[in-house]
Amino acid sequence: MNKESIAHLTHKIAQLKAAIQQVIVGQQGVIDELIIGLIAGGHVLLEGVPGLAKTLMIKSLSQAMDLKFNRIQFTPDLMPSDILGTEILQEDDKGGRYFKFSKGPVFTNILLADEINRTPPKTQSALLELMQEYQLTYAGQNYALPIPFFLLATQNPIEQSGTFPLPEAQVDRFLLHITVNYPNEQEEIEILNRTTSSPIDAIAPVLTGEDIISLQKLCREVHIESSIVQSIGQLIRSTRPQMTQLSAIKDYVDWGAGPRAGQSLILAAKGHALLNNRYSVTPEDVKRMILPTLRHRVILNFKALSERKDIRDILTTLMSNIQIK
Repeated sequence: MNKESIAHLTHKIAQLKAAIQQVIVGQQGVIDELIIGLIAGGHVLLEGVPGLAKTLMIKSLSQAMDLKFNRIQFTPDLMPSDILGTEILQEDDKGGRYFKFSKGPVFTNILLADEINRTPPKTQSALLELMQEYQLTYAGQNYALPIPFFLLATQNPIEQSGTFPLPEAQVDRFLLHITVNYPNEQEEIEILNRTTSSPIDAIAPVLTGEDIISLQKLCREVHIESSIVQSIGQLIRSTRPQMTQLSAIKDYVDWGAGPRAGQSLILAAKGHALLNNRYSVTPEDVKRMILPTLRHRVILNFKALSERKDIRDILTTLMSNIQIK
């Protein structure tokens, strides 16, 4: 890819971020991580209490891209066929009958799975193949999803009544787990002013599907030193209690991260470098993306939960013992 194409694409990233900021006040880190998930070609899980604009943030991101967007509100009565599609009995000109597959809302470029933990595991698991293989198998037939395909899911961490925890295999397929926190005082005042006055104009698209595919290809071409890859491998292995001597891991972790975590961390670090207009990964890129990449892949044990240990504390201790160089 020549310098002009690279410069054009990195300028598009800046335009995308600016477009989202037209609507969203603050949350700079969350916006950065959303964009990193997009350009790294992964899916994103957003978690935060109600009213923090998780859905608005995703809708703003979708409006800034000239792509098809679908939203599914996950509820306890939602069935797999409601999201995947189903076969419908049809009749031809000669009176013969046949089944035709009617595609569900997952056949889109950007899919918002709103409150994904409110639907039973049977329906949650219907997304597994889509997230990993970008296709759907139904009645022995394979149906490819539109490319690019980007799944963004939200969940509420405080209201657990009527919710169903996501299976670990599905959680692992999210490139990033982003937490959305409360705004600071100045940001909250700005939110109150913006949302109680004249409506904000709609966001104009700044990215096309071809741009996103090119950005995802460019992200994989970002250079990373072999020493950093080795450090990442050591970091991932150190999250496993049976492979480390770190007391914070052995005492409080039930299951460590798998190889997909290392792949995700490298891609996320490359995305962070590209977001900052650099074409080579630095140790700082890796450190910045460790928490959103690993917080959902390291499973704490009962001792950690009983002592109210937070995954952030465990990963911070891990990072202080493993040098990224």
